[in-house]
Amino acid sequence: MGDAEGAAAARELFEQAYGEAPAGVWAAPGRVNLIGEHTDYNAGLCLPIALPHRTYIALKPREDTSVRVVSDVSPDKVAQADLDGLTAGGVDGWAAYPVGVAWALREAGFRQVKGFDAAFASCVPLGSGLSSSAAMTCSTALALDDVYGLGYGDSDAGRVTLINAAIKSENEMAGASTGGLDQNASMRCTEGHALLLDCRPELTPLENVSQQEFDLDKYNLELLVVDTQAPHQLNDGQYAQRRATCEEAAKILGVANLRVTTDGISKADDQFQALKETLDALPDETMKKRVRHVVTEIERVRSFVRAFAQGDIKAAGRLFNASHDSLAADYEVTVPELDIAVDVARKNGAYGARMTGGGFGGSIIALVDKGRSREVAQKIADAFAVHGFHQPRALAAVASSSAHRVD
Repeated sequence: MGDAEGAAAARELFEQAYGEAPAGVWAAPGRVNLIGEHTDYNAGLCLPIALPHRTYIALKPREDTSVRVVSDVSPDKVAQADLDGLTAGGVDGWAAYPVGVAWALREAGFRQVKGFDAAFASCVPLGSGLSSSAAMTCSTALALDDVYGLGYGDSDAGRVTLINAAIKSENEMAGASTGGLDQNASMRCTEGHALLLDCRPELTPLENVSQQEFDLDKYNLELLVVDTQAPHQLNDGQYAQRRATCEEAAKILGVANLRVTTDGISKADDQFQALKETLDALPDETMKKRVRHVVTEIERVRSFVRAFAQGDIKAAGRLFNASHDSLAADYEVTVPELDIAVDVARKNGAYGARMTGGGFGGSIIALVDKGRSREVAQKIADAFAVHGFHQPRALAAVASSSAHRVD
């Protein structure tokens, strides 16, 4: 959906559900992470782009603390909650995401935020690893900022306050462990650029991002995104388990986070030996594998930025491949659908291919020559048919803009 179509769909659903017009319509994009997976919560580097695929929210503030939300997924079912006395985990189902944003803002001291009615229309594929949840929480945060006059949505630095509310909503109200990559991408990406996000906690909001040119046309390329349709679940404990393992490893190594370890290794005269000594200090094989992925993945982000800027597309593709192989072997977050889609893309001319997002389902991305996306996507669909998988959905991604008011 374009902005006009998305705004019309959200507005129509709002009027159908509540019998009146909304105060406005806002939109926030899904995202694709080019490289840097499971690095955000380790204070590492990642490189997302915003997608043109967006979630649209039509919203109107209320005088009381009641919240009513409806989605185009189930347009006849309005979910309700009350912000008064609400505690973490107090809302069930998908409504936890938007309600949690208002709750998080109030918890942060913005008591002027009260209830609201909202309707959502989205073309971000659900459960695809393209961050439909961040598109929902970030569009809600921007809408609430606007209607309640908080004043944070108009600047890049200010948007970090809204990002923090979106993260808190996902982590504490919806129970999904998210590190912040998705929300930063949805709120801070610019058209034609990838967002190099440095997640070290000591950096200010103005220090932790830089816009990196990501012009596919310049190199006659397309970025193919294939939603494998494999079920994508982040709140079943797998993601949180890996995060906890990394935090425990950092404690054992005596560092604040694994970024400190990574930077130490990168400065060593013999990096391979430094990595070996780091891994040897860890107690079990699983923890060694998780740490090896994080350390090498952070370095791959740096290398990808350099390679793409220099037009070395073959090197950029190799880094995609190495990232996926590490996520499969060391982080163990891939599933057969992801591995087969990546393998087919590689065998059919992609410079490189990798899973994107948290894993355990979701999407892959492949860097291909312009005009090849449809052919490669069809080859993946053919392979899925042979294996009896759900048929995948494909789209060609471009670097788009962040959350904004539409209407």
